[in-house]
Amino acid sequence: MKLISQILHPLRAGLGALAFAALAVQPIQAADFPPEQIRIVVPYSAGGGTDVIMRIVAKHMADSWKVNILIDNRVGAGGVVGSQYVTQQKPDGRTFLAVASAFAVRAAIDRTVPYDAVKDFSGVGQMAISPSFMVVSTSHGFASLKQLIDFAKKQPEGILYTSAGVGSTAHLHAAAVAYLAGIKAEHVPNKGTPQAVTEAMTGRVLYAFAPGPNAIPLARAGKLQILVTTSPAGARFLPGIPSIAQAGLKGYEGDDWFGVYGPAGMPLAMREKFSSEMARVLKLAEVRERLAGLGAEPAASSPQVFEKFAADYIARARKLAEAIGMKVQ
Repeated sequence: MKLISQILHPLRAGLGALAFAALAVQPIQAADFPPEQIRIVVPYSAGGGTDVIMRIVAKHMADSWKVNILIDNRVGAGGVVGSQYVTQQKPDGRTFLAVASAFAVRAAIDRTVPYDAVKDFSGVGQMAISPSFMVVSTSHGFASLKQLIDFAKKQPEGILYTSAGVGSTAHLHAAAVAYLAGIKAEHVPNKGTPQAVTEAMTGRVLYAFAPGPNAIPLARAGKLQILVTTSPAGARFLPGIPSIAQAGLKGYEGDDWFGVYGPAGMPLAMREKFSSEMARVLKLAEVRERLAGLGAEPAASSPQVFEKFAADYIARARKLAEAIGMKVQ
């Protein structure tokens, strides 16, 4: 079934485009925020983690504020197309960008992206965090990450690993493990997380990393094995699964994350209003329950905290990627 963007609060029939155009030419002040319509660009496909989480939060924000919130999926170039679009918009509180940690990873390894991920955006706030999991075929019979590493080091030709795509967060997770473990390994990129999981599950590659919704149900059904999680605290949604460090491989950990930006120059007062309302929504029991079903949990933050967090993340990812030799192919 074809997935399409939806308008959370539909505009009056036949007037949507005209209404947005009319609003776009009327400047607003921070005191007047929110405007009657807000566009949140998601630079990834409808139905993906960023899209689903943003829609959950945006629906409650729209209901509370009694405004129209449009989720606009602008897909292409691993999130670059939609992200660049937002840099070209006025910082007037009408356009925002929802991202995942893949946004930062891409910025860290690809110096050709047509924007500066730190300077060309205004931080609004973090939304959620989600651990990622190393998945392998049950046919290997590994009891631990150490056993996988020992096996990999005995392969004279090296091993293959896969991910959701070049420059994805899953790519960074998988490459970091190979690098820190001293494994001779080659990345075989896929077109998405489901395909990457299938490749690992069937044993065509040695391992992949995937978020909870893609990994946990298959593990519980006995179709694949989970060895470790990127979360420093271990698997919150799958007790008994250690973090990478807890499994004996020091030097890399971190949850995947989701957050919101505005164009550079957006007034702090606007961003704080958006961030505060988002934080309120993330405390709702219904929202927390839905996020848990996705293998995620709320992680609200102020604009300033989010900006520093994301900038630091990009710097760390760039340093690691350079050490690994991880590049956009």
